[in-house]
Amino acid sequence: MKALTKTEKGYDKMALLDIEEPKAEKNLVKIKVEYSGICGSDLHSFKGEYGNIKTPVVLGHEFSGIVVEVGESVTKVKVGDRVTSETTFETCGECDFCKSKDYNLCSTRKGIGTQANGSFAEYVLSREESVHVLPENVSLLAASLTEPLACCVHAALEKTTINAGEVALVFGPGPIGLLLSQVVKSQGAYVILAGVTKDKERMELAKKLGIDLVVDLLQEDLDAIVMEKTNGYGANKVFDCSGVIHAVNQGLRLTKKKGDFVQVGLFAKVKNELDQEAIIQRELRYIGSRSQKPSSWITSLELLRDKKVDTETLVTKMVDLENWREGIDAAMQGSEIKVVIKS
Repeated sequence: MKALTKTEKGYDKMALLDIEEPKAEKNLVKIKVEYSGICGSDLHSFKGEYGNIKTPVVLGHEFSGIVVEVGESVTKVKVGDRVTSETTFETCGECDFCKSKDYNLCSTRKGIGTQANGSFAEYVLSREESVHVLPENVSLLAASLTEPLACCVHAALEKTTINAGEVALVFGPGPIGLLLSQVVKSQGAYVILAGVTKDKERMELAKKLGIDLVVDLLQEDLDAIVMEKTNGYGANKVFDCSGVIHAVNQGLRLTKKKGDFVQVGLFAKVKNELDQEAIIQRELRYIGSRSQKPSSWITSLELLRDKKVDTETLVTKMVDLENWREGIDAAMQGSEIKVVIKS
């Protein structure tokens, strides 16, 4: 089968290869991939910046497809099912985090598209526990973005809670910021999404998706706007999806005292100049949110089923597997909101 493979570490080192078609054995499910989103981590892998991958490996972990074969131990998933899948391929099954199904924190976890072959291919394998059958009214294209949606559900609904009527501030109108804003909005909060002038198209899309207010940080006074909307208290919940330390420090000062600040975006540097004074003096909870876990997926598919989140509209470019480089280039340039590969 054709598979987009990271052949070795370093910049690019990518090739569309003919590799052996996988077989479903034991608890594994073989899925004919229909759509696979290009994630920021895929771009880091392309650039050789992501040290967690084990080469050679087929990249891709945001996907949907049709089950074509199941292993002898599979009992719930069947051939013909329309599915998506968590990225967890293997865990130790014994640590405290595995016991609580916090697979995202298992130290020996192996992920699809990083340590196990991923979805930039005609077929992909996943363990049955990670596979989710789609609701009838959720399209395969919409479902291909369940993984980033699940990351947002984990950040907004599992690492903190959103109450109706609260004001939430989100930094970064990329795919994650647009999805997270919708998740927060689905809980009845008033959502402010902040970006910069070059994000104009994404900010306009946010309005169409029902986000209450978008703010251009370079053209408008975010501090004044947030304080006006919150009677001078600050936002109840703040989420950084930008990975820009300046935005984080501004957001910490705009978080209501005793409020929650959730860090979703990854930084370019491991260590940054964080405004700890704002955390201490305002008695904030600064919360890290890493990836997603099984419960995140259940909630995500419910949000898609109930039409409370729109993922499909975020897809602004689609390429065939043979034209993968065009897709990678577009994603790297930032000219599209979300690029999807159709296998």
